[in-house]
Amino acid sequence: MGAQLRVYKRRIRSVTATKKITKAMEMIAASRVVKAQRKVAASTPYATELTRAVTAVGTGSNTKHPLTTEAESPTRVAVLLLTSDRGLAGAFNSNAIKGAEQLTERLEAEGKQVDSYIVGRRGVAHYNFRERKIAESWSGFTDEPTYADAKKVAGPLIEAIEKDTAEGGVDELHIVYTEFVSMMTQTAVDGRLLPLSLEEVAAEAPSKDEILPLYDFEPSAEDVLDALLPRYVESRIYNALLQSAASKHAATRRAMKSATDNAGDLINTLSRLASAARQAEITNEISEIVGGAAALADATAGSDK
Repeated sequence: MGAQLRVYKRRIRSVTATKKITKAMEMIAASRVVKAQRKVAASTPYATELTRAVTAVGTGSNTKHPLTTEAESPTRVAVLLLTSDRGLAGAFNSNAIKGAEQLTERLEAEGKQVDSYIVGRRGVAHYNFRERKIAESWSGFTDEPTYADAKKVAGPLIEAIEKDTAEGGVDELHIVYTEFVSMMTQTAVDGRLLPLSLEEVAAEAPSKDEILPLYDFEPSAEDVLDALLPRYVESRIYNALLQSAASKHAATRRAMKSATDNAGDLINTLSRLASAARQAEITNEISEIVGGAAALADATAGSDK
């Protein structure tokens, strides 16, 4: 029985040490998610207004440009998947990867070839393990992405959208990331970055009673779109990176809190088992003492006779 008690005590010490680690990770994630939320709130208006500016140029001119002109029969597309470098975030990475796989299947069913671009070691490891081809990948900045990181990711994608498909370019650019809704809700979403869908933005346009402005482009609408193309892609990718980082920290906080609570429950259970084992050991020792005393008394009584 003493050996069983030592096992319980050893497990309690081990779980207590793990609980301290998960509690510390929960507090770190809680502090980081607040900073990430602020960055998301600061970058979203810029990305929204830039999208509206691009839409205004696209609707106000007849210029054919990769930003606003859809290919008649797209044959090759790029899918950018945003994951994290680290785990311990519940289903955060698996949901994003599942969303990318579903999008890839849907695009391939339409007869399109898909080039995969991945951010984050978890996504890269998933694709490498399944021996899937990766056009390009990036890692090392998913917890705290900067605009420079977004520019680094956007560069190859912009080059691909500007090339002809015969030369290795793509007709469409899609992105899959985790949208931060709240501390308790993060949703994996996918969307098409290029070409920009003017119909979707038109749904958010002003009412019919409002007078729309007239635009005069200098030097030309095509030059304006050329200048806006990298800014648009970079801002949208930057916002998605920030959304993904905030979602990851929120998921980590939730997962670590659950682990901490489970560790506390396990410690309570082990403590009760240890108390029961100690009580059983004490009872056994008392029984042995009483039994020994009774045997000694019987032996003494027999010798007196």
